[in-house]
Amino acid sequence: MFMKKHDLVYLTEDASHDAAIEIINEEAFGPGRFARAAARIREQGPHDLALSFVCADDGETIASVRMTPVMAGSIKGHLLGPLAVRPSHKNRGIGRELVRIAVEAARRKGSQCVILVGDPPYYQPLGFEKVAYGALTFPGPVDPNRVLVVPMTESVHEGLKGDIHWRA
Repeated sequence: MFMKKHDLVYLTEDASHDAAIEIINEEAFGPGRFARAAARIREQGPHDLALSFVCADDGETIASVRMTPVMAGSIKGHLLGPLAVRPSHKNRGIGRELVRIAVEAARRKGSQCVILVGDPPYYQPLGFEKVAYGALTFPGPVDPNRVLVVPMTESVHEGLKGDIHWRA
């Protein structure tokens, strides 16, 4: 049996990836994605291109993760998401690798934490912990059990109290 060797490359996002990322996110989340609380934060200002990444297979963009600078209570962090992988490339570890790359980039940039709204069984093995129930107020409804964080400095959990919003 012949197996095509996939040539996966992880790259920093740039404007040339925008159209492909829109398609990937549409496939993954559908039109309801804009109503989500995390999307409302992302609407407040641009994501950080230097901390946002894509995966390409033979030159085709097949996955993406974006990072948006936020204030979460008194903590200067980054909101991870959306994270999406084309259906043709799921279950190969691409999403996990994008998360790893993005979290490390945020750490190097001096971010105090990376926050997301997602499935604990997927993200906890990647270093995410639950945020105290109801500690952060999102601009819209969110399941408090799905608010997760990778703390990168001391006392992050203590500071994660109050509103979460975009920061310049």
